[in-house]
Amino acid sequence: MESSTTVGSTDRGAVDSPEKVQNAPFKPGSDFWLSYVAIIMATLLSALDLTAVSTALPTITSELDGADKFVWIGSAYSLASTAILPLSGGLANIFGRKPIMLISIALFAIGSALSGAAQNMNMLIAARTLQGIGGGGILNLTEVIIADLVPLAHRGLYQGVLALTWSFAAGIGPPIGGALAEKGAWRWLFYLNLPLSGIAFALVLIFLNVRAPEGSISVKLRRVDWFGNFIVIAGATLSMTGLTFAGVRFPWDSAQVLAPLVIGLALIVAFILYEARIPLEPTIPWGVLSNWTAISGYIGTFTHGLTSISVIYYLPIYFQAVRGDSPIIAGINMFPTALIIAPFAVLSGVSIAVLKKYIPANIAGWILIIVGFGIMSLLKADSTTGKWVGYQLVAAAGFGFLYPSTVFPILASLPVESTGSALAFFAFVRAFAQTWGITISATILQNGLKKKLPDAFVSQFPQGVEIAYAAIPVIKDLPEPLRTQVRVAFADSMSLIWKSMIGITGLGLISLLFLKEIPMRENTDATYGLEERGDIKKGDLEKQDTTVTPA
Repeated sequence: MESSTTVGSTDRGAVDSPEKVQNAPFKPGSDFWLSYVAIIMATLLSALDLTAVSTALPTITSELDGADKFVWIGSAYSLASTAILPLSGGLANIFGRKPIMLISIALFAIGSALSGAAQNMNMLIAARTLQGIGGGGILNLTEVIIADLVPLAHRGLYQGVLALTWSFAAGIGPPIGGALAEKGAWRWLFYLNLPLSGIAFALVLIFLNVRAPEGSISVKLRRVDWFGNFIVIAGATLSMTGLTFAGVRFPWDSAQVLAPLVIGLALIVAFILYEARIPLEPTIPWGVLSNWTAISGYIGTFTHGLTSISVIYYLPIYFQAVRGDSPIIAGINMFPTALIIAPFAVLSGVSIAVLKKYIPANIAGWILIIVGFGIMSLLKADSTTGKWVGYQLVAAAGFGFLYPSTVFPILASLPVESTGSALAFFAFVRAFAQTWGITISATILQNGLKKKLPDAFVSQFPQGVEIAYAAIPVIKDLPEPLRTQVRVAFADSMSLIWKSMIGITGLGLISLLFLKEIPMRENTDATYGLEERGDIKKGDLEKQDTTVTPA
């Protein structure tokens, strides 16, 4: 990996090292398409799990008697996937993309099997942690491999198709999760991952024939920045543990929240300083933050991750708690969000590829999201179908525009050999933001319900229990007028979430002020490209400072 000094420090564009660049015209052949199918399958695998679990959470929580630990079902996955991202990116740079992708898929499959077999919340949380390690690696490596195979100037359409895959998973995931939960078969939510994992593993093993740096395992292990990874994993774990407790299990000003949160954030700062000064091969060379265009892209990525996950995780609560829908109907009611993201993600990618500009797509996305959250905050207990469908459409269109577009200013402003490190940090920022999104939304909803629900109703839930998920199963059996009061309280508390997201989304809009339109390159990093006939001449490989062999 190149040191941080190789990364461009201005917004005028990055200078690539000639010996590391593959300049042949981009002409995708059969090897590329087969590899691309493998990547899409791996993406579908991880995305389907994330989106399907949300509608089944109340049922899982009730059956395993884990209302006091509910938030960990999602947070354990997010925590593990976030903490592992820098390490997975560093390992992929040293060992090659293919072996790390295969290991990630295998870990995801093992975690899925254990999640399905879980007999209590502790076992489920541990299994979800293992799942998260695999899922984080999968999502990170898909981005990196696409960057290895497709030049940035041509990547818009391919990024759009990946977003389409995410949207498809978001469309079918909630109804599948709801249907299985309603039938008492939520365990199959995780068991269904096993055949999909097998297919993804086979596709990657057979068709993803990409290069990897040469060298013995012992030599490669010595190149890994173990101490830096220990710092960031510890920091991410502690900080997200504090976030998970905050406002739900313990008050924000309690030692149980502040101690891990402050120590964790301090370790992340220490990681940044350590990586900038000490390692010869840092996990993340901080030159990826060397210009304002890249920084703006990372700010947009963080804000998009935080706000989009709040809708995926908490809009189903509106349908189940306020409208009294079953889990499967709640999943179907998420279709306006899930299905509209796809065409707008593709539209965003195509517009970037055609116009060779990424700023218009980013502007359109942030405006639509702010308007969408604004009108979603108007949803009431008695809102019509037209309103909750239409309001979702606007916000979802904004999410779709931004899914493929925030990464382009980051990569356009950095040299091609920094792509892997930049994308590892990109994935870390997005995943860390999703944990903040889940936690902030949970805290807002919990505090809102405590204030707005009748005291007699709140008192039946002990301290540390997530009221929303504990209350949903009993709302339908409440006598009137208590049932209506509870549903109105839920609607008003949900509105507080969307109003808060308006302010947070403003950060993404402000980040646009620092964006510059930089020409997108037509080349890729030759070190990790496809191993196919005519791809790179032998003489070109000999010029590289890293000798490579097929993975």
